[in-house]
Amino acid sequence: MTNIAWGIAPIGWRNDDIPEIGAENTLSHVLSDIAVADYAGTEVGGFFPEAEVLNKELELRKLRIAGKWFSSYIIRDGIEDAEKAFRKHCEYLNAVNADVAVVSEQTYSIQGTDKNVFAEKPFFSDEEWGRLCSGLDLLGKVAHEYELKLVYHHHMGTGIQTLEEVDRLMRNTDQNYVNLLYDTGHIYVSDDEYMHLLNKHIDRIKHVHFKDVRKDEKEECKKEGKSFLQSFLAGMFTVPGDGNIDFIPVYKKLLASGYEGWIIIEAEQDPNKAHPLEYALKGKKYIDETLLPLNKSLTSIQ
Repeated sequence: MTNIAWGIAPIGWRNDDIPEIGAENTLSHVLSDIAVADYAGTEVGGFFPEAEVLNKELELRKLRIAGKWFSSYIIRDGIEDAEKAFRKHCEYLNAVNADVAVVSEQTYSIQGTDKNVFAEKPFFSDEEWGRLCSGLDLLGKVAHEYELKLVYHHHMGTGIQTLEEVDRLMRNTDQNYVNLLYDTGHIYVSDDEYMHLLNKHIDRIKHVHFKDVRKDEKEECKKEGKSFLQSFLAGMFTVPGDGNIDFIPVYKKLLASGYEGWIIIEAEQDPNKAHPLEYALKGKKYIDETLLPLNKSLTSIQ
C-alpha cells in the first residue's frame, strides 16, 4: 500500500483566469462529479465558498481538500504584505483541513495576459531573486506554524518556469520550509522534458500535479505564438493517458522515492469542448488500469 491520495482539480469545470468559462458549473455539480469519478478530493477553486459551507459539501460526498493556490507578490509588494495575505490563506486552509499551500510568485506574470507564453516569459534580476527566496523562506515558516507545507508551483509564463529556474529556487531556499510542487505539464511545455526535474529534486517534491500535454497542439500553439489562456483553450492540456506524456516512469520514480501526499489530476480545458465528468472518468480509468498496478512492483523498483 502507498500513502498517495488521488485528487482532481476543479479547473476542468471552471477556470479562475477566465471566470465565464464553465460558470454554469456550481460547487455542488463539481464536487458531485469528483465523487462520482471516485477521486479522494480536490483543490480549492476561486469560486469555492467560506470554509463552513465547503466543509458541509465535502462531508456529504466524503471528499477532502488537498490545498489551494496562493498568488504571492513578494517582489512587487514586499514581504510584509505577502505575509499578511498568506496568513489569512493558511487560516482558511486549516479550516478546510488542507495539507499544502500552493504558492506561485506572480510579479511580472503573463499567464493571464494575451502575451506569447512561449517567448515572452518574465525574468527576475539577481536582487529580485534574493528578495523572493528570503521571502519564500519566511512564508514557509508561516505555513509550518499552521502545520501546512508550502509547495512552490513552477508555472508557464512566470519568473520560475524552467528547470534552470527551479534549480536556482531550490539552491537558495530553506529545504525545511520551502518545498516543490512538481507539475508534469508545465515543465514539459516549458522544457520539452519532464523527468530531469523529477529526478533532480525528488527530495523536495511534496505535492504533484499530473497534467498531460497534446504535443501537436503544443507545437501549433507555439508556432502561432499563443498566450497561456489561448493555448489551453486550443486543447494543449488534457488528463493523463490522453496526451503524449508517459506517466509510467514518473509514477515509478515517485513510488521508488517513497513519495507520500497528493497526486492531483489537473487539466485546464474548455468544459464546453471537453466534458468535465467524461475527462475526469478518463483520467481515473488511466490511473486505475495503468498506474495503480505498478504499486505491486514497488519492492522491485526500490
